[in-house]
Amino acid sequence: MEIEHNSHEEIIHSNNNDTVDRILRSPKLKRFILLFLNVLLLLISGSGAPLVIRVYFLHGGNRKWFSGFLQTAGFPLLLAPMFFPFLRRRRADNRLFLLTPRLLLFCTILGLLTGIDDYLYSYGLSFLPVSTASLLISMQLGFTAIFAFFIVKQKFNSFAINAVVLLTFGAVVVGVHSNGDRPDGESKAKYYLGFVMTLTAGVLNGLILPLVELMYKHAKQNVTYALIVEMQFIIGFSATGFCAVGMVLNKDFQAISREGKHYGLGEAAYYLVVIFTAVLGQFFFLGLVGTIKYSSAMLGGIVIAVCIPITEVLAVFFFHEKFDGEKGVALALSLWGTASYFYGEYKEHSKSETNVTESQLLPLPLVSESIESC
Repeated sequence: MEIEHNSHEEIIHSNNNDTVDRILRSPKLKRFILLFLNVLLLLISGSGAPLVIRVYFLHGGNRKWFSGFLQTAGFPLLLAPMFFPFLRRRRADNRLFLLTPRLLLFCTILGLLTGIDDYLYSYGLSFLPVSTASLLISMQLGFTAIFAFFIVKQKFNSFAINAVVLLTFGAVVVGVHSNGDRPDGESKAKYYLGFVMTLTAGVLNGLILPLVELMYKHAKQNVTYALIVEMQFIIGFSATGFCAVGMVLNKDFQAISREGKHYGLGEAAYYLVVIFTAVLGQFFFLGLVGTIKYSSAMLGGIVIAVCIPITEVLAVFFFHEKFDGEKGVALALSLWGTASYFYGEYKEHSKSETNVTESQLLPLPLVSESIESC
């Protein structure tokens, strides 16, 4: 009896191990884990990067092209994750890169658009408080939705539409009552120029996200994570090159050492801000393209919008920025819109799971009927 009991326990233990192995090897689970990691990377960097960029401008930094340059200058960090997949595949494939010439061209164009977007965002953030700039950037979700509808035929449920409307309206609330948080000593002209530049950056960002998704759909090859890293490397290289040209024309390279010596927090702090901007910027774009790959451009836009409440709170805490009634309303609308989107996604997922279950059960009566007829 003891032998039978032990063998029964071994069978149960073996079955449990097999189940765990099947779950761990499940493509859905692997996809979910990668999506979660990319979303987490996007959340951390998307909340922290605007604060670090604002620190640069608050304490004596005034080079807009240099700030835009830094947002993608961390692209060499991607050489390490590119190197290991190359070592694994070189036994069967002698290609140095997975990118085709067609994808290379598309990534270069996206990189140039990203470089323009980085410059516009840096210009706007040099004149606006972080909280205001972040809420304006949240308007990119509305443009992401519009561009995604036309470019990648994104389907919308009522919850997604509600989220887009709420988040967009929140940005409009800030815009209507924006002059009240103008920093001391800054002219109205510069403030409103920063306002327009930041809003334009949001529009351009709303275009870039669906274009990345479109690139994945028409890649004509298996889009692996190794390929995504290569794509981001080229996008970062092109964006950095674009801003570097602007730096040359504006003579920013000659001014960096001088700016560092006269920086308000000290020279060492200046270079720390520079390094953190580059690292967080690269994490942001890597998390963004990964989120789009494992989900959609819309989710990428939603996660960026989720970063806004975090940035709002941190900006008030670190920079003592004003948090008036209009920003409170905009923040509430942002949270409401975000909750609406994720609730809609949950409903859609539950509906699809129910449909799958029903489709699996439908054939059973037909089988029993055929047996009876025999």
